[in-house]
Amino acid sequence: MSSPGQTGEIVHGAEQKTEGDGDLPQASPPACGGCPRVEEEFSPAAKQPRLAEGDVTSKSDDMTTVEQADDGCDLSQPIQDTGSGEDVVEDKQSNGPSDSHHEGHSPELNFNQTPHMLTGAWAEYTSFAENYLKGCKWAPDGSCILSNSADNVLRLYNLPPEFYSNDWDLLTEMSPVLRMPEGDTIYDYCWFPKMSSLDPDTCFIASSSRDNPVHLWDAFYGDLRATFRPYNHLDELTAAHSLCFSPDGSQLYCGFEKMVRVFYTDRPGRDCEERPTLVKKQGQTGIISCLAFSPRDPVYVCGSYSRSAGLYSCQDGSLLAVLPTCHQGGITHLLFSHDGLRLYTGGRKDPEILCWDLRDLGQVLFSLRRNVTTNQRIYFDLDPSGQYLLSGDTGGIVSVWDTFVTACEGSQHTLQPHLQFQAHNDCTNGISVHPYMPLLASSSGQRQFSSPEDSGNDSESEGSARASPGPSCTDNSLVLWWAGPQRSRGDDAGELDPQTSESQPNLQ
Repeated sequence: MSSPGQTGEIVHGAEQKTEGDGDLPQASPPACGGCPRVEEEFSPAAKQPRLAEGDVTSKSDDMTTVEQADDGCDLSQPIQDTGSGEDVVEDKQSNGPSDSHHEGHSPELNFNQTPHMLTGAWAEYTSFAENYLKGCKWAPDGSCILSNSADNVLRLYNLPPEFYSNDWDLLTEMSPVLRMPEGDTIYDYCWFPKMSSLDPDTCFIASSSRDNPVHLWDAFYGDLRATFRPYNHLDELTAAHSLCFSPDGSQLYCGFEKMVRVFYTDRPGRDCEERPTLVKKQGQTGIISCLAFSPRDPVYVCGSYSRSAGLYSCQDGSLLAVLPTCHQGGITHLLFSHDGLRLYTGGRKDPEILCWDLRDLGQVLFSLRRNVTTNQRIYFDLDPSGQYLLSGDTGGIVSVWDTFVTACEGSQHTLQPHLQFQAHNDCTNGISVHPYMPLLASSSGQRQFSSPEDSGNDSESEGSARASPGPSCTDNSLVLWWAGPQRSRGDDAGELDPQTSESQPNLQ
């Protein structure tokens, strides 16, 4: 059994009728599945309602390639009043592991010390050449974690049972319990927000890949549960570039070029609501690359490869405001603060994460700097309290910022990291905070290119290329970190044997 090596080092202080598709099928709990029933003290407070019964649909064929638009948009206007948002707040309060059932039962995150590496997965990503990861996401109930990789397979890992019994000395390398293969490059994937391992009907994942419809995967069996088939104006199948469920899980929002299509979760098929993001040359251009919902108001935000972010009404999709274009590259990730008053945006090949004040649109409260020199989507995440924001970078470093600290004057509104540690030897593209335990998950890897000599660059350009920060070696892995208080057995408790194996590189 391989061990994950040494810990990281601190670097710095409307009902619709479908055509040929039914509702989602009910599923009985298997003897053992991708999302096992967890112990009661680690489970959501209540079961979620079952979905309607129907047939599983099949994959569709080809689609036309969508070209990316690069033109920007500088429209900025005050946000309109969209109502009290009480329905959205009520939904959020009853949503999964963030319920009071878990509050007070798990230790808090402690970022005054470097997180300890506990276990991970390395061998799973060595059978395929350059099988680098593309992010990881904890399930809403915290029972398992989902990863995406270059071989176009979604892998689901159970949270090791040793975490429930505190037998951390027995932790071994993780192996996936489910593999869900897509036919081509995976654009985006997301969990059903009401997911609970106590109710198998709620355990499913949505994913979108090139030349394929949107798929709904069963997180217990790994089977294809249903499909959503978006068509363009030529009646040709087109792939969604981004996915996001509404907070109550009743709708699935899909991002396309200058368009958001809304499907009803219990109505698989091709029927959907179309919401253009560009109307009479006003709004957002480009491909909608990411989506997020406000936890406070009935509002959602769309990020675009045209470097813009727009806020829209959940009721009818009307445009409320477009934030000023401040990013250097297309926006690849969006995140609301837990109180819904702030919005964090990050772009590709962009060294800054910007924090926007939604009470004063157009105002950037502060920026968070990280090293991003790749087009790859670099995720960031907030801890359950909303205080700490975490992000990886191209050099494998994970940075932790205390967002409750006001940026100092004279620092150009740049918030300095509260903690940094070396998590991987390669690009750390995914970071996900467990919903109620002090656990972090990180994923790493990137496409490797030939040396500068092969590009015909002169010696000066080669030297500058070598001098630029970057990974020291290939590291395709998924790693779990303990970020809670130290255990009573000592500082090294909870870590594995420091010996390394062929499938897992040493961290330096």
